[in-house]
Amino acid sequence: MRPHDFWQQIEDPSTSDAEESDPNRYPARFDDGRRLLLPVRPLADGRHALASLIVNQASFEVADAIAADLAAKLTAFAPEVVVGLPTLGLTLASAVAQKLGHSRYVPLGTSRKFWYLDELSVPLSSITTPNQQKRLYVDPRMSPLLARRRVALIDDVVSSGASMAAGLQLMELCGVEPVVLGVAMLQSDRWRERLNAIAPVWPERMIGVFRTPLLSRTPNGRWISH
Repeated sequence: MRPHDFWQQIEDPSTSDAEESDPNRYPARFDDGRRLLLPVRPLADGRHALASLIVNQASFEVADAIAADLAAKLTAFAPEVVVGLPTLGLTLASAVAQKLGHSRYVPLGTSRKFWYLDELSVPLSSITTPNQQKRLYVDPRMSPLLARRRVALIDDVVSSGASMAAGLQLMELCGVEPVVLGVAMLQSDRWRERLNAIAPVWPERMIGVFRTPLLSRTPNGRWISH
């Protein structure tokens, strides 16, 4: 399967299991059994890997299905404002906000505009950019949209939990406690420890479209669930 062919279509539950036929693909499952084939990305240690999702490279059909599923799951929390984490979380957050019937959403960013405030920023790192020193900002002009509102904080994937933790810290600086955290993919369970260290409530408020495990390499070169 060519790199640009991933995340272009959703397979129905009757399709043969790609995990068995190709060790470099992992079938992420929606709750209704539909599957999205994801590429397996080895980690630096060479012994473990994760299924990868790049949501802004997905077909419109796939992106729409993911956004619709997440929005449906968030409805129970009655979010009034959707806040998106950069960079890929912005794609999902915008679509989810529309699915929820909102007229706009609040994007966070890593590019400092001249009117931004340093006191409304926090350090940011992620599993895909571990060596880049960045900061996460909220446009201070967006503060009125957040005050005393029920906020859903959205990212594309949660893995180590670093990006989501930064988002929570920034929301705290804004005086906001999100009612729910939403992602397309819960990538292993490593994020739980980091978010639990902030407050035990956060792992409980995390909602995902689908889950993928930490994979381990077997002696014959295949990847199996850890």
